[in-house]
Parts: sequence; C-alpha cells; structure tokens
Amino acid sequence: MFGRKLSATKLIGVAGLFAGLTLSGAQAETKFTFGLWGDMPYAKAKDQDKMPALLESINASDIAFSIYDGDIKDGSSKCTDDVYADAIKMFNTLKKPTVYIPGDNEWTDCHRLNNGGFDNLERLSYIRKTMFTAANSFGQMTMPLDHQAKPGEKFVENTRFVKEGIVFVGINMPGSNNNKVLDDKECTNKSARTPEMCAAGNKEYEERDAANVAWMADAFKLARDSKSPGIVLVWQGDPGFDLPETEELDERADAGRSGFTNFLNKLVAETENYAGQVLIVHGDTHFFKLDKPLYSPTKLLPNLTRLQTFGSPSVHWVRVLVDTASANVFTIDPVIVKQK
Repeated sequence: MFGRKLSATKLIGVAGLFAGLTLSGAQAETKFTFGLWGDMPYAKAKDQDKMPALLESINASDIAFSIYDGDIKDGSSKCTDDVYADAIKMFNTLKKPTVYIPGDNEWTDCHRLNNGGFDNLERLSYIRKTMFTAANSFGQMTMPLDHQAKPGEKFVENTRFVKEGIVFVGINMPGSNNNKVLDDKECTNKSARTPEMCAAGNKEYEERDAANVAWMADAFKLARDSKSPGIVLVWQGDPGFDLPETEELDERADAGRSGFTNFLNKLVAETENYAGQVLIVHGDTHFFKLDKPLYSPTKLLPNLTRLQTFGSPSVHWVRVLVDTASANVFTIDPVIVKQK
C-alpha cells in the first residue's frame, strides 16, 4: 500500500494481512526461509554468463521470497533506461516474490562521466517512476508491500512487509557515502556535476536520511508493539563498519563526513530498546561477511547482526532460515552457485 499514514495498530493489521496472518501469531513457533542477493550482474566482470545458474539456484530453493540489495549494474557503465528495464525482467524470472532496493550504481554514481554524465537525482526520480509503479513486489508470484509514499513520489522505494510475525524493512541508503558530497573537489572529480547539482544532492541526502530514520523508527515500533521476535533491515551501502580495522581515521565517528552516522546512531538506540533480534543486511563491498559490528571492538549489541551479501564477480546468494524457536531467530547459510 502506498503512502498511507497508518497507526501502529492499523499497520499491524495490514502487514499481517499481507503475510497471510496477523502479528498475534508472532509468538507461535514458526519456520520459513528467504534469500538475499545483489551487486550483480556486472558487465565488466562478464557476470551475465553466470546469472542463469544463479537464478536457477534461487528458483530451485525453498525460499518464500528474496530481497535484492541494490546495484543492478557495475559502476563504470552507463545509466541508460534499458538497464532498469533489464533489471525488472531479471527480477520477474524468479518464481517467488522479489523485493528490490536501489543501489549506488543505478543512481548515486550516474553523474560520473563513465556512467554517461547523468543528473543522478533525475535517475533516482526515474527509478521511482518506473520500478515502483505498483504496491506489489517483483517476481512471477508477487506479494503486497507497504510503501513510505505514493508511486513516483519521494521515498516510495522504502518498503515494509511482515512475514510470520517478522518485520522486513527496505531502505534507500546506497553507497558512495549515501549521496552526501563532502567538498567541491569530490563534486566535480570525473563527474558532470556542477556545484549547484552537488548542493541539491546534499539537500536530497538530508531529506532522505530523515525519511529513512522515520521509516526505521516506525518499523521498530511495529516490532515492539507486536512483540515480534525479529526485524530485518536491508539497504545497499556499506556504512563503513570496517574502517576502524583498516584505516587510522574512523569516518563513522565524524558525522560531518559520513553519510551513515546519523542513521546508525538511531539504529543503535532503536536496537537497545528492542528485545528481539535485529538483522541488518547490505551489499556494496561484494564480500560475504557475518559479524556484530556495532559499538566498538570491546562492546557490542548482542541482539544485532550484520550480514554483508555476495557481489560481482562472486555470483552467489544467501539463504536465511527464520526459526522463532531459536534464540538467535536467524540462521545464515551462504549458497555457493556452481557454474555449469
């Protein structure tokens, strides 16, 4: 459903209906599986030849649905209209519902000269108008999604649904620092952007960051009110969890530079106030990783887990078992796709 301002109680009823049951069933022991994939196919890695085996593997599995966490193309190819049409065709080859979340390569980075020098905000608008025209997911079998806005409007790409009492949230928070431009040099480097376009981009970042935080807060309220055992939040951009491990400067600690710090700070607060398990999923860095990255190396959030999905040229996917009888709720299984 698009853009409806629902109270938590009404949203519980709607989301529960989408899932085929109400959230009152969240306390019953239940099991189901879902898939996660993204950052593929990349033309420069010749991934297209690998995609049939990947899609066949997903179709042959027992998942109830899959979520694609962004980057429908590589970062050095043009952001032409056919790229988005091809992605829709790819998603609709899957038998089960597929939920799409935008990545940086299909809008944030389209200003790059090797991407065609597009206005990246125009490309974001195009995504909203062409890839979010209906309330339902992609796939041969579809499922209704709740959207933060109406078709074509700002933030329509932020989605939410409930499956067997578990709350799932899709958020437009891509790589390239979440579309936050730090200075004039970064603005025009290998780019068709003007200073005015970068100023507009930073305004867009601020508006979308506020909308993302509000969408997340609503989802956590829904999960708390319904006593949901778990919540899954999916976006595309790597927010820099690993920077303290590899660089002297922790960019996450500087909210003036990081386009993710504000959201992550709010995520910490929401997680501290939630009794269930929190699974955050992102792509962008292309290496499968499972860890507990927040707060620091000496202090963690015990109920929060980060899953980083595979990406080109590693054309594989991740299967997640949801078992509400398990203390951890989510069991992660990387699926390695063998090429024929």
